[in-house]
Amino acid sequence: MNNHSLPQPEAGARPAQPYLNGLNDPQCDAVESVDGPLLVLAGAGTGKTRVLTTRIGHILMTRRAWPNQILAVTFTNKAAREMRDRVAGMIGGATEGLWIGTFHAIAARILRRHVEVVGLKSNFTILDQDDQIRLIKQIIEAEEIDDKRWPARAVHAAIERFKDRGLTPDKVSVAEAGDIADGRIGELYKIYQDRLVILNAADFGDLLLHCLTVFTTRPEVLEEYQRQFHYILVDEYQDSNVSQYLWLRLLAQGRKNICCVGDDDQSIYSWRGAEVGNILRFEKDFPGAKVIRLEQNYRSTQQILSAASHLIAVNQGRLGKTLWTEAEGGEPIRVHAVWDGESEARLVGDEIENLQRDGESPNEIAILVRASFQMREFEERLITLGVPYRVVGGPRFYERAEIRDAIAYLRVIAQPNDDLALERIINTPRRGLGTATLQAMHGHARALGISLHESALQLIETDELKPQARSSLRRIIEDFARWRAQAQAVDHIELAEAVLDESGYTGMWMTSNSADAPGRLENLKELVSALNEFESLGGFLEHISLVMDRDNNTAGEMVSLMTLHAAKGLEFNNVFLPGWEEEVFPNRRSVDDGGGAALEEERRLAYVGLTRARRRVWICHASSRRVYNQWLACAPSRFIDELPEDLVEHQMEAGLHGGVAEPGLEVLEENCGNGGAGRGPGFWRMRDNKGSASRAPFGGEVSTVNSIAIGVRIFHQKFGYGTVVSNDGGKLEIDFEKAGTKKVLESFVEPA
Repeated sequence: MNNHSLPQPEAGARPAQPYLNGLNDPQCDAVESVDGPLLVLAGAGTGKTRVLTTRIGHILMTRRAWPNQILAVTFTNKAAREMRDRVAGMIGGATEGLWIGTFHAIAARILRRHVEVVGLKSNFTILDQDDQIRLIKQIIEAEEIDDKRWPARAVHAAIERFKDRGLTPDKVSVAEAGDIADGRIGELYKIYQDRLVILNAADFGDLLLHCLTVFTTRPEVLEEYQRQFHYILVDEYQDSNVSQYLWLRLLAQGRKNICCVGDDDQSIYSWRGAEVGNILRFEKDFPGAKVIRLEQNYRSTQQILSAASHLIAVNQGRLGKTLWTEAEGGEPIRVHAVWDGESEARLVGDEIENLQRDGESPNEIAILVRASFQMREFEERLITLGVPYRVVGGPRFYERAEIRDAIAYLRVIAQPNDDLALERIINTPRRGLGTATLQAMHGHARALGISLHESALQLIETDELKPQARSSLRRIIEDFARWRAQAQAVDHIELAEAVLDESGYTGMWMTSNSADAPGRLENLKELVSALNEFESLGGFLEHISLVMDRDNNTAGEMVSLMTLHAAKGLEFNNVFLPGWEEEVFPNRRSVDDGGGAALEEERRLAYVGLTRARRRVWICHASSRRVYNQWLACAPSRFIDELPEDLVEHQMEAGLHGGVAEPGLEVLEENCGNGGAGRGPGFWRMRDNKGSASRAPFGGEVSTVNSIAIGVRIFHQKFGYGTVVSNDGGKLEIDFEKAGTKKVLESFVEPA
């Protein structure tokens, strides 16, 4: 570590620095307030990335620290790359020495230097989720836990939660364990961690958890890093979990020059372990901390910002800020009431076509849904219209089966004791090494506390296995030994090509008659091409463990379709927000499980959706949705009522309130205040089958039962007398005497 003293800038008036040009006053203040703890509350679109990178450049340009004395942590590799590139552009040179990366990447870098403290070797493997779950399955089976009641994924999720909270197995109390795995979750957690040590492996949660163990049990190591890092910067602090919070707090206690940038109003990842409380208590954790609010928005119109600010102000758990912009003009928020999901998709499709006719690029159009099940009807509509689109958040390249297999071969070469990788491909392609051989290997390994590789080395020298299995096992073990030796003489690209060919894996797909075999072969070629970007096999393997970027087809201009969670950090000129109905958004399951705190997070999610838009926002809510072949009545989301009326333009599909009726529920506008004037689609009341009007409660539904037979004469409050022509799950087609043929739900009619 280079801790030589640096010439310090002279005290006095602030010199005019070119890199400060274009920053507003709060941004400049955040850049130049480098000493002591600082919390930057950066609203959506307020230029937080520019502030962070300019702050790093300012520290370097004013010679307050060497590059290796600056630690900057982010949550995504993309953000880390962008930060590094921007700093390089600002200082006009390379950024070698800067500690810029994700929490996991930085923690892995530190851990590899001190890994003996937790019983691992420096070449430990970082397991992905698939391998973690396979290992837990093995443990559940060995411990005779009912895997139907407690599947491996549930046990894995519980262990993940413990690690996110910084809890090692010995710190999991009986109360925290609850009844998970019949009350044995703490025991399974301990077995899992012990097994990871045998495998010389760690999962993602371990990277920070082990670092915490190193820091708390070896104070001299912690002091070393506290001395090294003169300045610590944190991006998206509102998304940090307890382990990340504890890790940062320990490192910052040395010099206390920590700058956390985040937005409490955009904390939407509690299901991933994020704790909004971390940012809310920053001033208590660091007494005397300075708080700077970035409120000038450079993205959206004032109408959008005012609507979003009005909505989020309902939340109690926030530090508070109000976004504004100098930009003039803007359009109101359009709130559309439609009959059902099909009508909603049709409306959105028509609006997208209108935007394209007006010259808007599809890349500047996004449909943001609360849950993935909402996507189907939009996909079908966009396909019908011939509108190109992408679903953001699809399958990842490194999650494809053939890629996992190829990487497993490379992992065993790099780390012989990687049991999970060896088990995955030991019989792929088929070598006659079936269940019996694997059971023998596992039994021998458990008995001696050794890895599967070491178990295989011993078994091939005995008569424990059948001759054919022993011969096949010997060949694959000798192949790995040969490839491992070859790795010292050839580059990793040539090695990968040799392994895929000599193992028979490429040949397996070349001779396969399956329709997807050609595509799998192309993916394997792409994997080998990807190796060219790395200096070594070890660097490549660590990269794919940490990155796992989503593999999207980005060719051409496309409309983006994604969940609200996936949209965070993105921005578009035009944003469609469908499904703003009670139980859909806010999500019923989330609110039922999490109560008031979950409802506030749902509102933050709505805030995120609104602030993705630069120019225009459409909000849609349907009066009915078909769920499990039943038509359910839907109440508009409470979030619609929380938008300021003077910034909202309500529109209704024909038939909802006068005009031609289409499939769906009949609803009546309820007059509420304002001299008896209705407030629009946010205030609907529904007419029951006795003709009396009552507003459905939030989350309430109008039950629909297929009980009225075809040919029955009925009476409808609005359309009068008619005869039932058809009944589709309670959705009636009726030939009315005066109104013609209409479609209504049977809950709105009664026998004549």
